[in-house]
Amino acid sequence: MSLIKRILVTGGAGFLGSHLCERLVGEGHDVLCLDNFFTSQKSNVEPLLDSHNFELIRHDITQPIFLEVDEIYNFACPAAPGHYQYNPIKTMKTSILGAIHTLGLAKRCNAKVLQASTSEVYGDPEVHPQVESYRGCVNPIGTRACYDEGKRAAETLFCDYHRHNGVNVRLVRIFNTYGPRMHPYDGRVVSNFIRQALADEDITIFGDGSQTRSFCYRDDLIEGIVRMMNGPNDFIGPVNVGNPGEFTIRELAELVIELTGAKSKLIEMPLPADDPTRRRPDISLAKEKLGWEPEVSLRDGLAKTIEWFRSIDLSTYRPPTPNFV
Repeated sequence: MSLIKRILVTGGAGFLGSHLCERLVGEGHDVLCLDNFFTSQKSNVEPLLDSHNFELIRHDITQPIFLEVDEIYNFACPAAPGHYQYNPIKTMKTSILGAIHTLGLAKRCNAKVLQASTSEVYGDPEVHPQVESYRGCVNPIGTRACYDEGKRAAETLFCDYHRHNGVNVRLVRIFNTYGPRMHPYDGRVVSNFIRQALADEDITIFGDGSQTRSFCYRDDLIEGIVRMMNGPNDFIGPVNVGNPGEFTIRELAELVIELTGAKSKLIEMPLPADDPTRRRPDISLAKEKLGWEPEVSLRDGLAKTIEWFRSIDLSTYRPPTPNFV
């Protein structure tokens, strides 16, 4: 029988955090889910509320938290442009103060702590596909910088706490992820396209749709993250976790139209500032160190995501609100 651990998941009621909580509760661990519910939904973790080994805590990680834990997954931060640009200063605070508070907690408890970083640390990359040794091309004063630079600063803090304080840290760089429970109004292409297609509205693509992304289904992503947390102590990362399959935005839109049976047309809009033109992970390190690679195809993953979008009441999801300060 495996050891039962007391595990904190910050941002645990979010899209990925809630699936991670579900996985850890199912494995029998004592799970503490912490969230301020800015972009999260309580409905994401509602099925877990009656579980004896699950506890929900409403808290903002920009404030210190005092708990006793064995492991920490730090997922707290708005991850979609529409959400993280809503209050960019708070986004920076969440990344930086959140890292400081989770690392301080890990140091005190002698806990292992994993940082959910992002492919956005590579910015608009000059190296393709992106390898972990690439240092990125980020505009530090652009509209996306609050997220990109906040995550880069968090990685710095994690590595310094490891070097100077001996904290057992892990760094994963998450590439575009999709699946059931993603916020319908998060502004990302998958949620935008599915929502528009199901309403038989025209689908808006930015630019000519030739820019590329790599889309990883949420179950594959969670598997990679759990493997990283449970991996060898001499490998702290960073490690890319994403699907190396590369698709243009136009190809994604056409596939969504096909799978939904929509009559939507594609409408081109101006490309946002600093929007990356290409994005694809090199996952050689994840294969070598974790024995991990994604298994779900984009077609199969989109079909499951569309099915979930058909089942929800969009009126129960809200955009960012002014109390996020």
